[in-house]
Amino acid sequence: MKRIEVVAAVIRRGNRIFATQRGYGEFKGWWEFPGGKIEPGETPRQALAREIREELDAEIEIGELLHTVQWDYPTFHLTLHCYWCTLASDSLHLNEHASARWLGKEELHSVQWLPADTSVLEDIAKELPF
Repeated sequence: MKRIEVVAAVIRRGNRIFATQRGYGEFKGWWEFPGGKIEPGETPRQALAREIREELDAEIEIGELLHTVQWDYPTFHLTLHCYWCTLASDSLHLNEHASARWLGKEELHSVQWLPADTSVLEDIAKELPF
């Protein structure tokens, strides 16, 4: 089975988490944490900074590793490294996603998350007050 290793930014602002809606591909319309594939020669943190620049025209500050997910999709195995992040400025632009939302703890389950991303929600909820 094909293996893919990716990184994702769990961007926090106050008591809210940034979620993006895919605008393309098999999972078009589903929600995810922004990020993407680690390229050869990159560290996970370098890949995450690059992906957020490409996807959101934004700079982030990358904090602790929140969770690493191992998930089997029908055609590949995914290793997903999720990092706590903050925006370096309030400026961002959706270059690849159809939509985005800032979600509070009570709203985390209000969108249809990609299957691998759902396993991170419990860890996030523990950190967010109501």
